[in-house]
Amino acid sequence: MKRNLEHIEYKKDTEALAKFAKALGHPTRIAILKHLEKQSCCFTGDLVEVFPLAQSTVSQHLKELKNVGLIQGELKPPKIKYCINQENWTIAKSLFQDFFS
Repeated sequence: MKRNLEHIEYKKDTEALAKFAKALGHPTRIAILKHLEKQSCCFTGDLVEVFPLAQSTVSQHLKELKNVGLIQGELKPPKIKYCINQENWTIAKSLFQDFFS
């Protein structure tokens, strides 16, 4: 069977949904988002106390969530304060809701 090697163009919303879904593909990231949704903001160290993971592991999950825009970080030396990026959180919820309806 011959494969088509052409690039497939997807709608902007489809690409955004896939990006958010990939970031949510780990249970720890979902738990972090649920925790942040209940708080206004928190520091990395606070999350390390909540989740039984190494600080480097928590930081890697935060990095993934931040890279897709679901959270935002504010540098408060020597710490970073994280919170939900409300604009992108609303977009993600809407995209998932449209997908599942």
